[in-house]
Amino acid sequence: MDQDQLIVADAQPEEAPQPSDSGVDRGFVAEWTLTVILLLFGTTALVQAFVIPTGSMEDTLLIGDHLLVDKLAYAPAGPLSRLVLPYKDISRGDIIVFRYPVDIEQTFVKRAIGIPGDHIRMINKQLYLNGKAVEEPYVYHKTGYFDSYRDNFPADPNVPVSEGAHDMLASHVENGEVVVQPNYYFAMGDNRDSSLDSRYWGFVPRENIIGKPTIVYWSFNASTEDLSNPGISVQHLIDLITHFPSKTRWNRTFRLIRGYPLN
Repeated sequence: MDQDQLIVADAQPEEAPQPSDSGVDRGFVAEWTLTVILLLFGTTALVQAFVIPTGSMEDTLLIGDHLLVDKLAYAPAGPLSRLVLPYKDISRGDIIVFRYPVDIEQTFVKRAIGIPGDHIRMINKQLYLNGKAVEEPYVYHKTGYFDSYRDNFPADPNVPVSEGAHDMLASHVENGEVVVQPNYYFAMGDNRDSSLDSRYWGFVPRENIIGKPTIVYWSFNASTEDLSNPGISVQHLIDLITHFPSKTRWNRTFRLIRGYPLN
């Protein structure tokens, strides 16, 4: 599996989320674009290109969005570099790219909802952070029903969850709230009803976090099936060649990606 792949895991849209391991390798267009970026920046230690194959971050990030990820944003600052580089701590509401805790060969993008020490719960889809209801203008609820675990969290899981989620629910719940542990983060998708996230696999270790997406440099209206196949299929290649102008989302080109502060 290529380390430059970005996976946004989805659940089935009309049922509770199930684990997914779908992914995508960079196609020839992404390879070409990355080559140009490397010529400009010199090294993938600074920036890296990824593509979104599924919809758990809709409508903030869409299937077919190609991103540049700043790998230095959350890097530890040195005695000199802290004076010239914009290092920062991970904040609530930041969009983060990280190695999937269940399988670090996969790379996910989600929103950091909780930082160390935070208390988190959900009641009827409403997020409560440290005892207060949180306004989340970026969240989309695309199912009309309430799920006993997904929407009223933490509760007894009604679907299989990972070992990390079992440990979180067994050892890190106080007064009906999940408490984020030191050096860990709680992450969720903006497509809240269809996101395989910390509710299902637990906390994100700090060392798993790669960086933050900064810009959509190209967006092509492709299907999850096309983007999830290894390499690039003949069908997808033909689609790119014949529909490049019409299926490129020109209004998303060079769109900046920003977090939303949560208090």
